[in-house]
Amino acid sequence: MGVQVFLVDDCELVRRGVADLLAEEPDLRVVGGAASVAEALERVPMSGADVAVLDVRLADGDGIELCQELRARLPGLRCLVLTADDDDTTLFNAIMAGAAGVVLKGVHGAELIEAIRTVGAGGSLLDTHLATVFLDRVRSERERTDQLATLSSQERIVFDLIGEGLTNRQIGDRMSLTEKTVKNYVSRVLAKLGLRRRAQVAALVARLRVSGRH
Repeated sequence: MGVQVFLVDDCELVRRGVADLLAEEPDLRVVGGAASVAEALERVPMSGADVAVLDVRLADGDGIELCQELRARLPGLRCLVLTADDDDTTLFNAIMAGAAGVVLKGVHGAELIEAIRTVGAGGSLLDTHLATVFLDRVRSERERTDQLATLSSQERIVFDLIGEGLTNRQIGDRMSLTEKTVKNYVSRVLAKLGLRRRAQVAALVARLRVSGRH
């Protein structure tokens, strides 16, 4: 039967384009498509797919969180994440969510086909460089997770609220603290975690949630 492929992208033209590309390959067969996280969660389990090709940015969520949920429901499913962002954070989050690989949207059709074949056969797209990046990031995240234990109860609440995207004023309202006091808490959280910007705190919270450690 070859490799059964399910496509998830909120752009119909992209789904059709990839489907047409794969239709020319006798060993690859598209068994369904979805434009959103909700549709994918409903349709993928019934499709019998071996590989799910997931766009990172979807209207009602993102492909990395979708990957994690699908892998939890279907351990045998192989996920290939498509992204326009060539950055280590996307790679790290995708691999932590259980993806077998990450492919940039700008790749040639032949490269995408080969990537689907590779993950469909049980392989991984992690090369030596990407594996090094991933392992370094895992060590760094583990160290920061350990550092969370050094936060006081109030600092931990501030840490979580930064992760929700709240401003200092909003955090102060939530905790019944002055904005200046919150600013001091934020500074201590950054110092204890070895970070420089609150955006890094928000990103850390998001990664811990994806990895199930928060």
